[in-house]
Parts: sequence; structure tokens; C-alpha cells
Amino acid sequence: MIIIDGVLVSKGQGGVYGEKMMKGYRVWSPNRSKFAALAMIRPGTDLNPDLKVLYLGAANGTTVSHFADYVNCVYAVEFAPRPMQDLIEVSRRRTNIIPIMADAGNPREYAPFVESVDMVYQDVAQPNQAEIAIMNLPFLKKGGILILMLKTRSVDVTVSPKTVFLDTLKELEESGLEIEDACWLEPYHHDHACIICRKNS
Repeated sequence: MIIIDGVLVSKGQGGVYGEKMMKGYRVWSPNRSKFAALAMIRPGTDLNPDLKVLYLGAANGTTVSHFADYVNCVYAVEFAPRPMQDLIEVSRRRTNIIPIMADAGNPREYAPFVESVDMVYQDVAQPNQAEIAIMNLPFLKKGGILILMLKTRSVDVTVSPKTVFLDTLKELEESGLEIEDACWLEPYHHDHACIICRKNS
């Protein structure tokens, strides 16, 4: 990752969503992006230029655009029509973004368009977040990484975030994934956690 004077940035054409520029780089704010928050909380976090990424829950393409500044290719899946319009516009500026309008909970919809990837990155606000991640594992290469940005309040608002977090860890482990790291995204995102897993089989 590129950090200038303590600020996370990415190399690419600016003006995607009104982001600030710094010394010719795009500022990647941890308050707007959970991955940027992870990079600030876990300084060893990195994105390899050879990576092919399946991004579930692409929304308007804010974080997707920064991913595209770092990696080889991003398959960006979004279900809602309005954000999808913005995502398509973002993809016009970055030819390595492939926007796909589909439900991340139904990977058969986009299976014909997605090749094997090195990373699955998920940021969806649905109750069955772990289940969605597991359903998309067939796209992930052996040895690949799953990064799940867990929105605990979207899973069950009546259960404590800590309980949701622990239950999700257990569900992912029972699917055969190896948990490599897990952390809360405070102070940038309240009641949100990041779980990083590796697919070893």
C-alpha cells in the first residue's frame, strides 16, 4: 500500500467520487472505505498488482476504484440499480473493472462471467453474510484469500456484535476456511469487523 505522510493513497486518475488529491495521488479515506480502515489498523495489509479480485457488494464503486488502482482486475458485483449506474461510470475510467449486476447470494447468475480469482472481498449488508461468502468460494483459487467485512448489525440487531462476530468466525471455520486474522474496524466503522481467511483446499 502507498502511504504518504500517514495518509493512505492510490495511484490513479482522480475525480471519481470527489476524493481529495495529495501529491498526485488519490486519498483513500478509512472513514469512507472499510478496506482503507483495515489498512490503517493493520499496517501490513497490501494489494498485489497481480491480484484478480471478486468484489461482492461493490455499491457505487468508491472502494472498487481504489482496488483497481492497485490490482490486475476487479469483478465488481452489485445488485441495486442506482449504485450500479455509478459503478458503470467508474468502470469507464478504469478498464480493469468489470461491473456485474447480480445478487451476491446467487453466484450462478454471474458464474459464466467470472474466472478464478486470488481474492474474494465481501461488503454486503445482509443477514446471511457468512453464507454468501461461502457460496462464492468456488471462484477462489486454492491458497486464495477471503476478506469479509462483517456488518454485525445487519446480521441480527438483537444480538451483541461480539456474539455475531464469534458465530461468524465459527461458521467460516466449519466451511473449511483457515482464519488468518480478525479485527474490529474501530474507530473508523462502528460495530464492523474484518475477517481474513485462506482457502487451503
